[in-house]
Amino acid sequence: MVEKDSRLPLYYQLMDILLEKIESGELAENDQLPSERELCDTYQVSRTTVRQTMQELEKQSYIYKVHGKGTYVSPRTYNQSLVKFYSFTEEMKKAGKVPTTTVVSFEKINCDSKVAKVMDIPVEEEVFKIVRLRLADQEPMLYETSYVPVKDFKNLSSEELQHTPMYEIFRTQYNVNISSALESFMAVSANKVESEMLNIIEGAPCLMLKRVTYDQSKVIEYTISIARGDKFTYTVELK
Repeated sequence: MVEKDSRLPLYYQLMDILLEKIESGELAENDQLPSERELCDTYQVSRTTVRQTMQELEKQSYIYKVHGKGTYVSPRTYNQSLVKFYSFTEEMKKAGKVPTTTVVSFEKINCDSKVAKVMDIPVEEEVFKIVRLRLADQEPMLYETSYVPVKDFKNLSSEELQHTPMYEIFRTQYNVNISSALESFMAVSANKVESEMLNIIEGAPCLMLKRVTYDQSKVIEYTISIARGDKFTYTVELK
């Protein structure tokens, strides 16, 4: 409860109470918070104190408001460091989520000049073009398009990618180990297909990540990912 004789400001104490409920899961993602009046009555504080608490929680992205409906707990975002190699599957497991993959399409194509340049292979060389939807606890998170050289992964199939992480397949079936990756990112708006796949509105803010993955000096994968802007933050450490 809020302690009136504490040296801590009342709004700060109320913040701590609500944050503890959010962190413990008592208030889950997208749950509606009690109204201002209910919070005033429950914790015996003024409406001014409640409003100051809500403003601070919203500023720190713990809650969001829907006009005419109320205030809700913000969906959790995932902070991904870009200073080391990472795997979506492993990062979601660390966050306590169950990662799954849906293979949207899997085809063998002759690469165009743009893909050939990035992958340092001849134009028209055969590559697998793999479009996948990556989910955590059945919630869409990433929409990915990957290009993989056919000559290096001849027996790669849609079925195994549905159940086994790509990098694990590379390692266990082809003895290919990732030595490094080059990744760039930029802000984009979701197009019609991306918005439908990620279950967001068309034009919603997203991050586009382009990753070129190497086994020594050889490119083994080129992936373009669209990450939901409301689910991911990316961190770069500067030294």
